[in-house]
Amino acid sequence: MDRLFRALRPFIRRVTQRAGGVLVLAVLATVLGGYGASQLSIDTNIANLVPEDYESVQALNTLQRTVGGERDMAVAISSPSFEANKAFAEDFIPEALSLKQKADTSKTYLTRVEYKREVEFLKDNALYFASNQELRQVEDFLQDQIAEAKRARQDANPFYFELEEDEPDTTEASGEGLEGVYDRLIGTRYPVSDDSTTMVLRFYPSGSNTDIGYIENLYADARSLVDRMDPESYHPEMEIVLAGRLYRQLVEVDTIWSDVTGSFGVGVGTVLLVVILYFLYKAYRVRSGPGFDGRVLLRELVRAPVMGLVIGAPLFMSLAWTGGVAALLFGRLNLMTSTLGLVLFGLGIDFGIHFYARYAEERADGHSVVDAAERTFVSTGQAIAVGAFTTAGALYVLVVADFKGFSEFGAVAGTGVLFALLAMTVVMPALLALLERAGLLDLQRGAGVEAEPEDAPRRYSAARPVVVGGLVAVLAALALAPRVDFQYDFGVLEPEYTEYEQRDQYVDRVSTGGSGNRRNPAYIVADSREAVPKIVEAVRTKMRADTTSPTILAVESLQERFPLRDTAQASKLARIAQIRETATENRYLRDESTDALNRLRRAAQPREPIPLDQVPRSLRKQFTTKDGELGRFVMIYPSVGLSDGRKSIAFAKDVGTITTEGGETYHAGSTSLVAADMLMLLQREAPWMIGGTFVIVALLMLLNFRSLRWAGLALVPLVVGLLWMLLVMEVFGLKVNFYNMVVFPAILGIGNDAGVHMVHRYREEGPGSLWTVLRSTGEHVTMGTLTTMVGFGGLLLSFHPGLNSMGTLAVLGLGTTLLAAVAFLPALLQWLEDREAAPDHRDDVVA
Repeated sequence: MDRLFRALRPFIRRVTQRAGGVLVLAVLATVLGGYGASQLSIDTNIANLVPEDYESVQALNTLQRTVGGERDMAVAISSPSFEANKAFAEDFIPEALSLKQKADTSKTYLTRVEYKREVEFLKDNALYFASNQELRQVEDFLQDQIAEAKRARQDANPFYFELEEDEPDTTEASGEGLEGVYDRLIGTRYPVSDDSTTMVLRFYPSGSNTDIGYIENLYADARSLVDRMDPESYHPEMEIVLAGRLYRQLVEVDTIWSDVTGSFGVGVGTVLLVVILYFLYKAYRVRSGPGFDGRVLLRELVRAPVMGLVIGAPLFMSLAWTGGVAALLFGRLNLMTSTLGLVLFGLGIDFGIHFYARYAEERADGHSVVDAAERTFVSTGQAIAVGAFTTAGALYVLVVADFKGFSEFGAVAGTGVLFALLAMTVVMPALLALLERAGLLDLQRGAGVEAEPEDAPRRYSAARPVVVGGLVAVLAALALAPRVDFQYDFGVLEPEYTEYEQRDQYVDRVSTGGSGNRRNPAYIVADSREAVPKIVEAVRTKMRADTTSPTILAVESLQERFPLRDTAQASKLARIAQIRETATENRYLRDESTDALNRLRRAAQPREPIPLDQVPRSLRKQFTTKDGELGRFVMIYPSVGLSDGRKSIAFAKDVGTITTEGGETYHAGSTSLVAADMLMLLQREAPWMIGGTFVIVALLMLLNFRSLRWAGLALVPLVVGLLWMLLVMEVFGLKVNFYNMVVFPAILGIGNDAGVHMVHRYREEGPGSLWTVLRSTGEHVTMGTLTTMVGFGGLLLSFHPGLNSMGTLAVLGLGTTLLAAVAFLPALLQWLEDREAAPDHRDDVVA
């Protein structure tokens, strides 16, 4: 590396001599990169962090092509008049369903709507549309009613006895089950609140749930339609609220984008202010001497904006270049890469601090602009490059990961680090030269950073206690690190979106009826309708086999609710006839007239197959594809909450791949299943990515120092700091999650920088120079790491718990590696110096 940088001396001299041309090229590249960066958007769907060739992703894509989006657009119509709400709904529905997409006017935004149900028809024929599982619940209910009637007779007549064994008393539980079945099949005629003042229409999209442009256009066009229809003409107090899960997706993207840009602005402003104040203080100390000089202070305050330009301009250029590359590579940012603006600014300014501080020292020693730039480039520039190449190399290791949170983060961050290196070692010298020649900056002796005093060598005091205390903490970390938990609860990592919650209050006024906990279904799209019963049976076989940790609540298909084949129709009608006979003719029930039995008798009326064209539209639509094909998919409902990652993984393992008795294999699709795959992928790859990153860092250290000893010493702050970080995490109960997991390889790449600079400067100065190294490089390392921490620390202002956890873990990790670099490493070096000097000292004593 040293040979390379000495060979580049003529290059850096030409850069400073032709500074104007270099800056023009840099500005042109910034304009191009900035244009690309302005086209970036944020994709908040964590499901998109899984590769597209995964079976769960392909199944989800198939689902969206055939059935449509899983999430809905809810339209809440609220006024004191039910009739006015109904009139608006019936006028609005056909207009909304005919809205054309802006991107493709041949396609509509929406495929179907949940609105009016043919309640009377369903009350007369409900059991014809009941699934096998629901029919079993009805049969169980009747048996429970018979058992109850028997017990009642026995209690009334002490001489009455029954030879048959009594069934256990499950009437109440079965009654609740029957009530749920009835509500699910019949529901209410209109989706209204209990006081009939709010009606909610649920529209299902034809496009992707993750296409933010599509969702924005949908809601904008729907709002325009509402405004054209003039709700107040239906009722003066009518209010139309557009909400739904699709709207949450839109609010999520807008809020996170605003959050990221806001955090970036605060973080960048804070970093620049800290750096400017630091160099302002250093310059003032040199100019003013030991006393206070107001004129010097005022003059330095006037020069402060120039300092911001020197440090900030090259860095903003590198960010623009990085944004342009990210736009070319990916076209958008994910939740992990959306934070990189802050991270790269904090990291890049670290490079700038080291280069500027050393350049100012060289100018203070009397060297010319060109000579100072050359000397700084060869010495400190080399250390910066080693740190940058190590960081970038470590980050590029992540590119091979299937988990896009790793791979895209590594690609963008690694490129950003190299661009920051280029900006700070090439663009900054050119800018410094231009500003000094223009008289806007004067870094000659007495006008720059304070030169290092040539004091007599001093020992690093308390070396042994620091080393021993640090090693004790390392041992504690090794013992406690395995206890650091992973946060599986997605709900804890999800923020509350106030705007969405306010709108959703209107939707919550309308009960979901008997759907109960049937939410978040997974879909299996079959090749044909004939394959659906086989898939249903295969799922039911899994349900029966899994008795220890069941995750499947129910499986549903059109063929069960509405039998299409003659044999299936005859079988269901025979079963209904048996239920009808039991409910009306059984000697224990024929005289009973409870509401539940009366509803059941009415629901058991079908004696002939019901033609397809008489099936209620509300029932048919939920089993209809976007092309109008009926009954080609199966819905599988989970019995567990999918916000818990472990339960989500268990559900994915149960239903992700279904094999029928004939050997055909089908894959279920849903956003939840893809998210489960993402979590499994992250857990599988994280140890390898972290291990691979560390190996690359170690190899690059060895390549740079060409000495196992010095490479090992340079790695000490990184290894010790990470172990201390794990110890703090366990002590304070901090958890790893799928957001902050990416911080570990990032810290491995970034945290090595301090060790590189400290060891590089110590080797340059030689034994006995620890105090000098701490006074200069240690100070610069501290400022550089603090600015990187401030960059990450901007995420601490984020309302998003996941992004906030990234900032927390990064600040903690960088803080512990910094502490290891400026406290533990110097103590260790001093201890090694003392050990090497001890034999010589003993020899002197003997002599």
